[in-house]
Amino acid sequence: MTTRAPAAETWTTRRLLTWMGEFFARKDLDSPRLCAELLLAHVIGCERMRLYMDTDRPATPQELTQLRALVERAGRHEPIQYLLGEAWFFTRCFTVTPATLIPRPSTERIVEEILQRLRAESRLNEPLTIVDIGTGSGILAITLAATLPATRVIATDISPEAIEVALGNAQRHAVADRIDFLHGSLLEPVRQLVDSGKADFLVSNPPYISDAEWKAVEANVRDFEPTLALRAGVEGLDYLRPLIEQSHELIKPGGELLLEIADSQSNVVQEIARNNAALTNVRVLNDYEDLPRVLASRIAATD
Repeated sequence: MTTRAPAAETWTTRRLLTWMGEFFARKDLDSPRLCAELLLAHVIGCERMRLYMDTDRPATPQELTQLRALVERAGRHEPIQYLLGEAWFFTRCFTVTPATLIPRPSTERIVEEILQRLRAESRLNEPLTIVDIGTGSGILAITLAATLPATRVIATDISPEAIEVALGNAQRHAVADRIDFLHGSLLEPVRQLVDSGKADFLVSNPPYISDAEWKAVEANVRDFEPTLALRAGVEGLDYLRPLIEQSHELIKPGGELLLEIADSQSNVVQEIARNNAALTNVRVLNDYEDLPRVLASRIAATD
């Protein structure tokens, strides 16, 4: 079966979902039925559940033309999120483009850790400053700003295109007035924090894929997501190492550093952190798949 449906046949929602689901399964896409639902709902302009309330609805010629093009691209393993132009993170929908990574559940662990700590300390409504390095589409900065109403966020990225996407997402979620987006690499754009009170939290989902691991990365990630946001040198530490070694310069005593890592890096990043005398309570948090994915450490109190 090709991706082109016979023009003489009536293509109802039911038939289209079956056809796409079978095609995507043969192409080894993850969750082929879900992919079919998402694409069809996008083309029709409705919620996914609405598809099952009118399964005999015939598609228009314009819808079929648009759908065929999307199905062909999905069959080449182009991420569904890029085809839709959006992805979900922590209950919110974000615009994504090939200039930004696709949000993943492992990154939500950073948000969870911050909220758990602030809730335990009854600080959810306190004024805070959070720095997000390598913000991408802005998922961490925006989620934290939206969840913590008194919080100011400074978000940076080396990619101007990513910052443009993140700013649009901040406007979409009505938090643009509390987030400063800065262009630059790693900590350089926020050095002024050293003289202005410093941050309560520094978070980042930096590039961390090593040259050796890059060969094993799935094709839909390697071929379509931005390499700049993924690869991090021979050891995968080109960004993690300076963040761990220098981040204490920007964080208040008692503040916290939270970095997403590859599960294979758990031991080495903890060793780097423990070699920094300014860091304490070094640990790695597991994500929802029980994999070690977030390095966490507090800044030691000063005498």
